Amino acid sequence: MPPADGTVGPLIEPGADNSYARRWPEAGSSRIPNWVYTDPEIFAREQRHIFAGPSWLYVCLESEIPKPSDFRRSRLGTIEVVAVRDGSGAVSVLVNRCAHRSAQFCSAARGSAQEFVCPYHQWTYDLTGKLLGVPFRRGFRGQGGMPADFRLEEHGLQRLAVARRHGVVFASFSAETEPLEEYLGDNMLGYFDRVFDGRELVVLGYLRQRIPSNWKLMFENIKDPYHASLLHVFLVTFGLFRLDQRSAIEMDPAGRHAVLVSRKGEQQENEATRQMRAFKSNFRLRDPRLLEPVREFPGEATVVMQTFWPNLIVQQQSNTLATRQIIPIDAGHFDLAWTFFRLCRRHPGDAPAALAPGQSHGPGGARPARRQRRTGGATRPAHNDWPGAGERFTPEGLVGQQAPRRADDRAKRGVYRRPP
Repeated sequence: MPPADGTVGPLIEPGADNSYARRWPEAGSSRIPNWVYTDPEIFAREQRHIFAGPSWLYVCLESEIPKPSDFRRSRLGTIEVVAVRDGSGAVSVLVNRCAHRSAQFCSAARGSAQEFVCPYHQWTYDLTGKLLGVPFRRGFRGQGGMPADFRLEEHGLQRLAVARRHGVVFASFSAETEPLEEYLGDNMLGYFDRVFDGRELVVLGYLRQRIPSNWKLMFENIKDPYHASLLHVFLVTFGLFRLDQRSAIEMDPAGRHAVLVSRKGEQQENEATRQMRAFKSNFRLRDPRLLEPVREFPGEATVVMQTFWPNLIVQQQSNTLATRQIIPIDAGHFDLAWTFFRLCRRHPGDAPAALAPGQSHGPGGARPARRQRRTGGATRPAHNDWPGAGERFTPEGLVGQQAPRRADDRAKRGVYRRPP
């Protein structure tokens, strides 16, 4: 995996229980060894150097904490945090551990609070994480209490660096992280602002999956240009996302972030669809309005799937909008947390353009949430731990260039490549 500063290169990892050194295959990023996905020590290093390192991590939408005193719990890698808006309107992101004994001070998923009180020893904090009070700080009847030099201002909650852009909240554990705009780069920032253009966001609902797979495979899955044309019957049949359509792959120079862009095509058999078993020429919708997007974004793209390293996917499929947050659990499990939202109307007379998320995604939608079945077995390579065994193949290409069509694997390999 790449260091959190964005550089990428071969990983050399001594195996704790093996007599050999684990080395990246000579073929470079076109061969990905399976131990990258399965080794608990690799997972622990990723949490330290990527998630707890100088990366910007997606936390939540500001519309989830719209008013002063509103808060929402989230998880950045394996560390739980609380995003909270104080009386001035500023947003703080606090590690959900009391400064006293590391007990969880907030157990509600979301809500409103004037202060945070740790349930264990009642240490009390304001909404910026400042310690306000400690019961029996001076002891009781001459016994116990904190040391004489104990100072409240030295024992607040751990605060993360926060960046907000157009209603989206990011946080970083490192004070050395480059500004968010530089981290994303001009090209990726343009696609981000295309969806998050400053209009107010309205949260429609949530969906959460526990997937028995390594977290990086979800990130790779969204960058994978082939599977949608081979797997998703709805997308392939009705021309929403297919290899024979006008499409492109774009990346930032470091290969961390990427975007897959496509324009809606037709339901017709051709040279490409004859190679797609998922294509069903006889399928029809009872209500074809589901396939008629309302124009609310610049350009002609009807599907834009954007990945922001290391934990965010931004989905725009027609008018269905969602963030997907990747939450690693261990080397073999992660949660995928979806937040569906819509954009507020530009003018009072405009009709809301967002389709009901359940029509197109989720258990009752045209695209059921079945990534658990698709990626689950991919992280269990029959314990192939000898050198050279259990490698994943990805065709070679040039990271950093743009692909005119999506029949290209370079975006998926980007985070594993050494820069020139």
